[in-house]
Amino acid sequence: MTTSSDPKSPPMISDMHTDYTVGQDNIVGQLGPVGFDIHNRVFVISALASLVFIVLTLLFPEQAGSIFQSIVSFATGTLDWYFMSIVDFFILFCVALVVLPYGSIRLGGPDARPEHSYLSWFAMLFTAGIGIGLLFFSVLEPVYHANVSLPLGVTSPFGADGSLNPEAIPEASALGLAGTFLHWGIHGWAVYVVMALALAIFSYNKGLPFSIRSAFFPILGERVWGWWGHVIDILAVFSTLFGLATALGLGAKQANAGMNFIFGLDVTTTTQVIVIMLVTAVALVSVWRGLEGGVKKLSEINMVLAVLFFFFVLFAGPTLVGLSGFWTGLETYVKDFIPLSAPFGRDDASYRQAWTVFYWAWWVSWAPFVGMFIARVSRGRTIREFVICVLLIPSLFIFVWMGVFGGIALDQLYADPSSSLVKEYVIDNYRPELALFGMLDKLPMTGLMSTLGIILALIFFVTSSDSGSLVIDTITAGGKIDAPRPQRMFWATVEGLVAIVLLLGGGLSALQAGVTATAIPFSIVMLLMCYSIIKALNGELRRMRA
Repeated sequence: MTTSSDPKSPPMISDMHTDYTVGQDNIVGQLGPVGFDIHNRVFVISALASLVFIVLTLLFPEQAGSIFQSIVSFATGTLDWYFMSIVDFFILFCVALVVLPYGSIRLGGPDARPEHSYLSWFAMLFTAGIGIGLLFFSVLEPVYHANVSLPLGVTSPFGADGSLNPEAIPEASALGLAGTFLHWGIHGWAVYVVMALALAIFSYNKGLPFSIRSAFFPILGERVWGWWGHVIDILAVFSTLFGLATALGLGAKQANAGMNFIFGLDVTTTTQVIVIMLVTAVALVSVWRGLEGGVKKLSEINMVLAVLFFFFVLFAGPTLVGLSGFWTGLETYVKDFIPLSAPFGRDDASYRQAWTVFYWAWWVSWAPFVGMFIARVSRGRTIREFVICVLLIPSLFIFVWMGVFGGIALDQLYADPSSSLVKEYVIDNYRPELALFGMLDKLPMTGLMSTLGIILALIFFVTSSDSGSLVIDTITAGGKIDAPRPQRMFWATVEGLVAIVLLLGGGLSALQAGVTATAIPFSIVMLLMCYSIIKALNGELRRMRA
């Protein structure tokens, strides 16, 4: 085993018999004439492939749309059992980390302490991880899942009958909320935990570059600095790009729909493209300012606005109904957690493929982005604290939000179906981007609060874009967390362009295709990561005991 008596030298893997720092120069680029790490192979290949994708999709949108749809059909129709199984495995893996002795290991070493307060920590991971989804799906999903007569040819396994039978409504509402909690709860955060933990351990505890490939040193050894590592990082770049593009596309659709609802602005692809361009411009400013001056500030502002928005809906609407929605949904979610999570045994293939499998692919695709961002702001936490907080705190916040919004929307639907805009936008005339505004229509100050909803969507849009740019920048710069500003701005621009061409090349199906296409290979990368994590933690335990 290679050791060093110099306290400033980077830590070594105590069970690898190899110095972790050997070969790192192969992935760290050098500054070029335009301020980019242009000598880094990951940057060059990722940038060129992204630009080729953008150009080809713009030149051949119809052919691209057909390919996108085929990818979605294959991933959700053929590999549904696979995605369901691996996400269940990640949950079991997280539970094992908490209950086993690994939980006492601290990210960064025994003397490391957290760099951010709990409030700032939660705000950053909240806005980066699920922000746009809270607005887009908080009304749509509970109402959709709680009813059987629905568009898209997909039958909800949870719902009441098409006549809205009063006797079936309570159970259907609870199950509809539980189905929403399933998609936005600990399953997705378990995926993020695996990625973030691998990055944090190998960077903070083992002295490796802050890059996805670093987690594969226990498997690949010195080959991790060569083409095997390049391929892993390139997969991570594209996974992040397409995962973000889906979120940005949904955000643009909802912002455009809100403008139509309030101001009568037409809902068109052109308007959505303009929204993406404007938000990307704001994101460029935030990226230029960096983590502390840009992302962190916007995250905290957005957290305050989101909390104000939430409390308005809670107290302006039927408060007890909203709180009841949270509680009954949570109770049903916990009670039915295992059957809801099971990859087999439910006769709802079309629903599972249209909703659950897409979500699991989306979370896997987002894992490099959210995982790297969480890892960057989580130094100093113990593994037990890290896993419990990242699994439960954001999930609980999401459950409260979606329980209140979904509970109030369901109450509006069942109390007066004939005048419910929620029913019109979700059940009668499927326009998912308007679901939130349909619920706000029945509350006071509809115009003001709808405007606030648009503002929140746009800021969530910005925080996702700039956070993602910092993450991709880190990957393509060989693990540097302070790569040149022009490079960060380049990736923020590319993210916006990818979202635009996906909208032009097939709309929502194209966005879904980008996610699933990258999630398939990257899910294998994440499974191998679990082995690397255990290997590294065993070495940490031996070093602690010695």
